[in-house]
Amino acid sequence: MDLLRLATAGSVDDGKSTLIGRLLYDSKSIFEDQLEAIEATSASRGDEHTNLALLTDGLRAEREQGITIDVAHRYFATPNRKFIIADTPGHIQYTRNMVTGASTADLAIILVDARKGILEQSRRHSYIANLLRIPHVVVAINKMDLVGWDQQVFTDIKREYTELASRLDFRDLTFIPLSALHGDNVVDRSANMDWYKGSTLLHHLEEVYIASDRNLVDVRFPVQYVIRPQSTEHHDYRGYAGTVAGGMLRAGDEVIALPSGFGTRITRIDTADGPVDAAVAPMAVTVLLEDDLDVSRGDMLCRPNNRPAVTQDLEAMVCWMSETTPLLPGAKLAIKHTTRWARAMVKDLRYRLDINTSHRDESATSLALNEIGRVRLRTTQPLMADDYQRNRNTGSFILVDEATNVTVAAGMIVGTE
Repeated sequence: MDLLRLATAGSVDDGKSTLIGRLLYDSKSIFEDQLEAIEATSASRGDEHTNLALLTDGLRAEREQGITIDVAHRYFATPNRKFIIADTPGHIQYTRNMVTGASTADLAIILVDARKGILEQSRRHSYIANLLRIPHVVVAINKMDLVGWDQQVFTDIKREYTELASRLDFRDLTFIPLSALHGDNVVDRSANMDWYKGSTLLHHLEEVYIASDRNLVDVRFPVQYVIRPQSTEHHDYRGYAGTVAGGMLRAGDEVIALPSGFGTRITRIDTADGPVDAAVAPMAVTVLLEDDLDVSRGDMLCRPNNRPAVTQDLEAMVCWMSETTPLLPGAKLAIKHTTRWARAMVKDLRYRLDINTSHRDESATSLALNEIGRVRLRTTQPLMADDYQRNRNTGSFILVDEATNVTVAAGMIVGTE
């Protein structure tokens, strides 16, 4: 079975946590003791229904306020597919949590309250989903029970969102009317909306085609660890372990190691279950090479005629995450890109982006918490990078404050020099 990573997004109180709870409950993916615990908590709070949002709202502050603050991950599976769900916050002050939660998603579920329509946070999260290049988007128009299951409400919101999406670059956009509270069109088809002829949410999640989302053209293998067993039986074993970030590796393929540029061939590909003929993203494998090259952590294997840019100058969109320190030109930070660490200096801030209006403020001199902007960076070591649009794995990075070891930014490469 393949794995689908999905993230929920949308405005406050659109029902993201309730929807995930309903998915888990109706697909029979929660244990009896979990259900008993949330039933007891719901009763003690005086809730009219069993509050399925409590399955994901685990922090005390979240339960007291009825909102999502942190990113909650939940895992479940059906006979057709495995799922990892990231329940991301709706509040504007937790934009950074939404960015980190959705950064690895294959699909985003953007919830819209049928009573309120498209709100500012709906637009904000749609823009972020587009910025993160999430391939598939489902607009779940929730709380249809509160508008009398009215088809016209669904049609109006769909038309308004389609107009918004026309200014973005979504590859696959689907609209589903539902009620997370009552389960209509979540796992089971709704008898209250017989005018809707499309898939239920779970059926869509099971059937959405994600195989073509992987970059199988550009071979990228960042080396994470060099395996040298210190035993007489394996004294001549030298393997390079890591996760395939793009393309397909096969035994016998000619590759080069970057940044050195020396060439060799793959002799074998090992996994925890034994040797394999080929490896694709996101498999974790150990690659054995024909020649003894000086390859270490942070280096990258690729094809001789298909290389990433080897550069110390990057242009990137960054989401600033520090609560205490703004991003300023001249700042010196640590950068982690694939498996390589280096130091980076912010050469300049090109502009700050207002993601509600798409306005570029070129007069901006800093980025504060949750703000997004375009910067130029200079690194102390060459990085093997692709544009984020081409490869999300080799086109992303994080910036870390070396004094506190706190991650202060997530970045997406939009150009190299």
